Amino acid sequence: MVASLLPRQASSRAGLQGGALELLKGSLPGRKLDRRAPWMANLHRATDGTLLGLGICMLAMSGLTLHWQNRWGESYQQLEASQMLAHRMQESAALLEQHHLGALKKPGLLVPTSSEKLIYLAAPHTPRPASATELLGSLQIGMGTLSQIRPGY
Repeated sequence: MVASLLPRQASSRAGLQGGALELLKGSLPGRKLDRRAPWMANLHRATDGTLLGLGICMLAMSGLTLHWQNRWGESYQQLEASQMLAHRMQESAALLEQHHLGALKKPGLLVPTSSEKLIYLAAPHTPRPASATELLGSLQIGMGTLSQIRPGY
């Protein structure tokens, strides 16, 4: 019995491989199933179609998810860049303010001026706002407008 163990293992492996193929063939719907139970074959087809459709939808949703994640990442990088530029601009404005305030504390750095160098500008002409009486006078309230309004409104 011990000597026959090796050939038996080889034959059992072949039997397992053949059994696996038979099991695989038995799980797939064939023409025999179409003849014996047509409703079962239709159910198999519907299930296969549903699984195929779900797989395609899953791939499409995965693709869209990756696309929108990439777009979100790009937008986020642009937001970070704009925030950094705004921060740098605030720092530059603060440095300029400090520089000008420092120049005011040291009057020797300012350029002296005289009255001959001054330029006088006339005040800008601003239109006078209309008074309330002028606005009311521009409205046409009277019998002419009342005759235009139809009854019921």
